[in-house]
Amino acid sequence: MSEVELLIVDSSDKCTLYTIQFLSDDTNEFDKFITKFRNDAELNPDFQAIMRFVEQIMVNGALERYFRREGKMSDSVVALPVLKSKLRLYCLRLTDKILVIGNGDVKKTRSYEEDNILQGYVMDLQKFERLLKQEVRSGNVEITESQIITDKTFEL
Repeated sequence: MSEVELLIVDSSDKCTLYTIQFLSDDTNEFDKFITKFRNDAELNPDFQAIMRFVEQIMVNGALERYFRREGKMSDSVVALPVLKSKLRLYCLRLTDKILVIGNGDVKKTRSYEEDNILQGYVMDLQKFERLLKQEVRSGNVEITESQIITDKTFEL
């Protein structure tokens, strides 16, 4: 069991961008992704493409067309980018105006399930979404059209 908290990364009138941070870590999941690939010369074009998508999402909203469906039909896990890329950044697209950005890595296998690292990132988001829905049902968390209102930590 590890505790995570939800942090706001950025917000515009079109989208509120969140990420999660494990309380045992100094860095949130989105920053870990940025730090891992920002200075990687070989993967820089793929990294830059993902960062441009994030900028577009802030301008236009977390529209479905920006994402590749991942995870299961019952969850909201999606990946950036939709175009061909060696990198994957996993997210929870809760609405057109709410996006939780997780972590990602180089995709070397046909599907994320075949890669323990990628599968771990997807499973973290799936678990977080289940807990979030549970907390909404029990009245501890409120999800509005454009934000998640909570001050609690979640046990993943």
